[in-house]
Amino acid sequence: MNAKLLLPEIHMKTIRIMLLAATVTWCSASGAEPPKADAQLRAVYTSEWKWRLEQFPDQEDPSKPVADHLPKEDPATQEMRLHYWQDVLHKLDGIARGELSPEDQINYDIYRREIEDFVAGEKFRDFEMPANSDSAFWTNLGYTARRPFKTLMDYKNWIAQMRDIPRYFREEIANMRAGAAREFTPPRATLQGREKSITAIAEGKPEDNLLYTPFREAMVGVQSSDQATLKTEAAKVIRESVQPAYADLLKFFRDEYVPHTRTTLAAEALPDGKAYYRQKIREFTTLDLSPEEIHQTGLSEVEKLHAQMVDAMHSTGFKGEFPAFLQFLRDDPQFYAKTPQELLNRAAWIAKLFDGKSSQYFGYLPRMRFTIKPVPPDLAPFYTSGRGGPGVYLLNTYDLAHRPLYNLVALTLHESAPGHAFQIPIALEHKNQPEFRQHDYISAYGEGWALYCEKLGEEMGMYETPYDRFGMLGYQIWRAARLVVDTGVHSKGWTRDQALKYMHDYTALPEHEVETEVDRYIAWPAQALSYYLGELAILHAREKAEKALGPKFNIRAFHDSVLELGSVPLPVLTARIDRFIADGGKGPYPDME
Repeated sequence: MNAKLLLPEIHMKTIRIMLLAATVTWCSASGAEPPKADAQLRAVYTSEWKWRLEQFPDQEDPSKPVADHLPKEDPATQEMRLHYWQDVLHKLDGIARGELSPEDQINYDIYRREIEDFVAGEKFRDFEMPANSDSAFWTNLGYTARRPFKTLMDYKNWIAQMRDIPRYFREEIANMRAGAAREFTPPRATLQGREKSITAIAEGKPEDNLLYTPFREAMVGVQSSDQATLKTEAAKVIRESVQPAYADLLKFFRDEYVPHTRTTLAAEALPDGKAYYRQKIREFTTLDLSPEEIHQTGLSEVEKLHAQMVDAMHSTGFKGEFPAFLQFLRDDPQFYAKTPQELLNRAAWIAKLFDGKSSQYFGYLPRMRFTIKPVPPDLAPFYTSGRGGPGVYLLNTYDLAHRPLYNLVALTLHESAPGHAFQIPIALEHKNQPEFRQHDYISAYGEGWALYCEKLGEEMGMYETPYDRFGMLGYQIWRAARLVVDTGVHSKGWTRDQALKYMHDYTALPEHEVETEVDRYIAWPAQALSYYLGELAILHAREKAEKALGPKFNIRAFHDSVLELGSVPLPVLTARIDRFIADGGKGPYPDME
């Protein structure tokens, strides 16, 4: 997930209220003014956050208004951002961390790492590769079109934002040309057929267009007398501005960009590739690990999980060998839904089963609800099996013959509750924390938590059949295999065929999903490493807490302590659980435990 897409709009009045509340709370508790270092830090991150929201108006946060424009992406703006964030680091250097209050030491550790990653991204000129096999700047607009609109201003702003698409696309195309000129592109092999997501919007009637979605659905907060005018205006903007911009992008992508993308696969083959890959590892995992260390961890974990999968296979009563069992799972129609609605219905049932168990494992439950929707057809052929976030769990109903039901429990726990559609809203509800922490998404934490939730499902009794449990283990080994494949491709010279064979041999993923996933790892270096390494950090922290606390260990207090942090680097999470142990297992909400 792109951090830029998680940045909501905010007004200075809101920031002033937040700071005033934080100051009043601190003074009430201590009877004194906050330390000078705390005030310095808050001044830095408050100012930068306001600036950042102006730079990157958020398009996904349903709690904020739809923005009326898209971000600037031209080289001069990128250079300005680099200098701005470098200046922020200089200011942070001037703050004595040891003089900060305990809470602001946590804020400092989270915030500094975030700014360091922003600086590194600008230095490596990541903006010159704004598309990969999984996501792209043009597909991100679809997320805005599908988010809940609540006011007349949302609809008007969306029309204004669509008018800004031609300018935005011109800047992104110029960036892609600059990247191609220095061979800083996704591998060509991972982009085949991806132009379909552009064609879907470039062609057809405006009223059938994905970006027209808010006007095709019930228009909330808009008087009936205004609806026809807005619909007419939206269709005109799509026809006269949006579709020509997508048509230009399609021609560029098909005729110029893809033919000139690189034929190598490894991130280490990019300009300054070894340093680039190490930075991506640091960014996505929040750990300073070498590719070789990660590769060996992956091999070890795959071996361990494979043995568990063989045991799970035997528990089903299957008499053949493991490869034959995988083929049986891939071929037998009993494991596949007959219609998209059947798949959606099964996922909804699983989500409601968790609801009945939630209070046994969590003290604090989020207020925000989520819906389950199919992945839109323009994305589905190349999209992952599902993706969750605040308010929505997208489930891929494309090619049902490759969407096994035995994976659905693990997938739903990961993407909906208690995974992404649970964790992210909890972070948003912690208004006592700085705004940047409420809206941050750090992959190692977020994906590690969601993968932990898959494993937690076994403890919660969610896997009702041996096949469901095998599916959970298959998802675990899938993420462990990523450690091997990602580092194999980007640091050890693996070919695409090697990566495909490894995933085919050691996971139970369907063939189609093996291909889309491997292409995603190739095109998005190190992102896939965050899942399993994040889960390991949570599991190790829990094991340590259980051992230290014995009968005092409370699973609800542990989960609440993890989730109340928001999205944080793994070392910050580890330190929080050490404090949880030192406090005798007391969580942040004792009255809920």
